[in-house]
Amino acid sequence: MENEKMSLENMYRELGISQKVLNFGLKIEEELKERFASIDETAEYNQMKVIKAMQKARVSDIHFAATTGYGYNDLGRDVLEEVYARTFHGEAALVRPQLMSGTHALHVALSGNLRPGDELLSPVGKPYDTLEEVIGIRDSAGSLKEYGIEYRQVDLLSEGSFDYEGIKQAVNERTKLVTIQRSKGYATRPTLSVRQIGELISFVKTLKPDVICMVDNCYGEFVERIEPTDVGADMIVGSLIKNPGGGLAPIGGYLVGRKDCIERASYRLSAPGLGKEVGASLGLNQSFFQGLFLAPTVVAGALKGAIFAANVYEHLGYPVVPDGKEARHDIIQAVTLGSPEAVIAFCQGIQAAAPVDSFVTPEPWDMPGYDAPVVMAAGAFVQGSSIELSADAPIKEPYAVFFQGGLTWYHAKLGILMSLQKLTDKGISLPNVNFF
Repeated sequence: MENEKMSLENMYRELGISQKVLNFGLKIEEELKERFASIDETAEYNQMKVIKAMQKARVSDIHFAATTGYGYNDLGRDVLEEVYARTFHGEAALVRPQLMSGTHALHVALSGNLRPGDELLSPVGKPYDTLEEVIGIRDSAGSLKEYGIEYRQVDLLSEGSFDYEGIKQAVNERTKLVTIQRSKGYATRPTLSVRQIGELISFVKTLKPDVICMVDNCYGEFVERIEPTDVGADMIVGSLIKNPGGGLAPIGGYLVGRKDCIERASYRLSAPGLGKEVGASLGLNQSFFQGLFLAPTVVAGALKGAIFAANVYEHLGYPVVPDGKEARHDIIQAVTLGSPEAVIAFCQGIQAAAPVDSFVTPEPWDMPGYDAPVVMAAGAFVQGSSIELSADAPIKEPYAVFFQGGLTWYHAKLGILMSLQKLTDKGISLPNVNFF
């Protein structure tokens, strides 16, 4: 009786996972052990990279002290930025709690480095939804378009490769900055590998050597052993409540890259003449340092969850991007479920597996910055943290859901099992029900 109480199967049953769903998940997991071992090797390499950067910067507990007000002479803030620059192999970094999101960090990078009359080019198609109003693709007060900055994009070819001829025609004397989104966003295109990004940057630089190449690095940090700054990116930009915050950062964003690019961005974040000299850390430095320290291991857990999700739903007959065997370049997994009901059930399963707000039932709503209702599952310790177990989907065709995160592999595993449990509980037919 005691062994039954302590069994793992019994624990899953108590959390609402049926034996049928659990057995299916365990079968998939067994097939992935060798691949998971490879992920752990990458995590170990990246862990050593972070430790090396912290040691070179001589991190000490004095750097965890809080500052307030203007934040002049904030030693911890300055050393944290040195650690980020060393970790990502850039000349300088801007790592601040005053950067409220990845979108805000990207806006600061763009508006700090573009001037009226300049042109912004995206050679990888339309950017993530929340950047549409930043750029002015959808009209919005304060957009780059309002400040006389033009936007141009070149879509990827049908198989997901770069349209080099289209890019060649698009680059002109006004092209000041090229923005490259590493992850797929709300699209079903492949995520770009660091190697592919390097090839694209190299091509763009042959067309115009002085163009600034910026990479939206969100969801990609520590997935590979190299980052876009290792292959020629002038700036990389991301959010601390995604990969590099390791689940401990309660807010914040980062920019790493060329010193002049980072300096111009800092003037946009604070004010001309002030730049990086101001900005109190407000007692958050320890969370930022420790989150970065944990990030490689946390990202490994999230990556295992994404691969597990791909294999579970691919075996059930759903289209998934990336597929179950593809190399991974970010932590996001897209699953096309084909109906609003299935998308909502999936998200409700992710929510039901959460440690926070597991009792809440997600429903679609009109979120700011999106052009369709969005359903989001996010029972997180930090609001909106997508390195924590989360899923979201716009309620529009092709009705694809985007799953990411999990501070531990075990939590990510539970979330995927619970999403499948909700689909079966609601009687939603599975394309390959015989396999299940």
